[in-house]
Amino acid sequence: MSYQALYRVWRPKSFIDVVGQSHITRTLQNAILQEKFSHAYLFSGPRGTGKTSAAKLFAKTINCRQAPVAEPCNQCDACLGIQDGSISDVIEIDAASNNGVEQIRDIRDKVKYAPSAVKYKVYIIDEVHMLSIGAFNALLKTLEEPPKHVIFILATTEPHKIPLTIISRCQRFDFKRITQHDIIGRMETIVEKEHISVTKDALHAVALAAEGGMRDALSLLDQAISYSEEQVELEDVLAVTGSVSQEKLTEMMQALYNKDAHQGLQLVDDFIQSGKDPGRFVYDAIYFLRDVLLYQSAPELDVLERAMVSDSFQQLASTLDSIWIQEAISALNNCQQEMKWTNSPKVFLEITVLKLTENKAQSPEVVNTMTSESVNVLTQQVERLAKELADLKQNKPVQEAQENRQSEPKRKQPSTKSRFKVPYERIRQVLEHASKTDLKQIQSQWATFMQQLKKQNAPAHATVQDSKPSAASSDALILAFKYEIHCSLALDHQQTIESLLSSIVGKQVTIIPIPEANWLEVRQEYVQKQRQQQSEDSDEQEQVEEEKDPLVEEARKLVGDDLLEIHED
Repeated sequence: MSYQALYRVWRPKSFIDVVGQSHITRTLQNAILQEKFSHAYLFSGPRGTGKTSAAKLFAKTINCRQAPVAEPCNQCDACLGIQDGSISDVIEIDAASNNGVEQIRDIRDKVKYAPSAVKYKVYIIDEVHMLSIGAFNALLKTLEEPPKHVIFILATTEPHKIPLTIISRCQRFDFKRITQHDIIGRMETIVEKEHISVTKDALHAVALAAEGGMRDALSLLDQAISYSEEQVELEDVLAVTGSVSQEKLTEMMQALYNKDAHQGLQLVDDFIQSGKDPGRFVYDAIYFLRDVLLYQSAPELDVLERAMVSDSFQQLASTLDSIWIQEAISALNNCQQEMKWTNSPKVFLEITVLKLTENKAQSPEVVNTMTSESVNVLTQQVERLAKELADLKQNKPVQEAQENRQSEPKRKQPSTKSRFKVPYERIRQVLEHASKTDLKQIQSQWATFMQQLKKQNAPAHATVQDSKPSAASSDALILAFKYEIHCSLALDHQQTIESLLSSIVGKQVTIIPIPEANWLEVRQEYVQKQRQQQSEDSDEQEQVEEEKDPLVEEARKLVGDDLLEIHED
């Protein structure tokens, strides 16, 4: 196989090729030039940021025939041998698969032997946090006082898993995520030398999806090149990464802000049907809204990570309210957390869409208007109290002040949206006539009902997606919902839901929504009531049997009820 992936072909061969880590490369170069480098290093940081590449460059530079130099010559036998892996004195070990005590003891036994081809023997241990406790203990002494010809370079993505006794024996360098600007610049250099045509928008999308990793960026670019034809377009990158275009993100945010639940749910369904990753969509949406918010506050700063400034972006930024954006980011962040622990991420995404379309933040103008009205009401109340106090000082009857107060027209209090009212009496009536047969009939047809409802009305389907048929009579069904807000939303689609459900089960059925917590209370109350009733019926039956006992009847005739006492054996 002659073809090599881009990230392998373009692996850094000099320190200048290491992107975005100048704070590390400069320190290492100065140490090499002054010949004051340490015997052990710890390179930590996110994946694909150049840890292993920097380790190999360090090994190559200190063993270069031209040393001490700031950059390897890449022409001598030492540089070429280390580059192609033919020199056995530079040993790269994967701790993920060689994490036992025996492998580390083998290293400890071999470090005492001098290098055979170059000046320094270098051990590069990748993913060092995977070593066992015993292996770390075996490495301790050697790491602290290795022979002068041996250098250890430990690389890891999770430094917090490494014992402090190991960290204290190393010089630590923390690699940072590479900025999008640096990733795009490096990719532009590569595609130019490879004679590959890639649009600017496509490179921007690749850099965003890479999340700060150069290796990930080159892998995605390689995949997009294979997917595309003559030129790599933005659509090719979106198809490969599962991301959503800025145009669609703009359309989604506009629908949510306009409280258009139908459009929002339709877009979500289109994303999923086209193979987009729900988690990736939420991630993109959060950063897109973040960019809108920052652009509103400081349009002159170059701090955008997900969005590109276009006419549609500027129009959206001028439309969305900053308070609403903050609430939307919070809701999407909660959705992101919940999606990590579920096998149905689409459901949580649809619930978030419904929440955002139901609760639209009030604009600053509305808030200011409400504040002005509140100030006016308070001012009038203060004036009235001052007048009453003056009347009291003048020894006027209190009754007159009260009559004046009562004669004033009643001011309307600002109405607040009431919460969902649980129809307890209606539910108790259904429970009185409920049967397992009616419930099982609906449960057996529930999956069919949900499939047809999704095709017929997507918003209604999203509303009852998280509900559960809990009890049923011949003409009513109690639906328990996880969230109270869905009870109100279900009533908005009541006619559609009842019509379809009735046609499937073959009889007229009325739905009665109830929050799950309230349903558990009602059911417990009903069960206790049934048990109490059964207990009372049993006591009455025993009393009747006692009264019919012939011995008791004969004794009653002899002494009467007043002197009669009945004792159980």
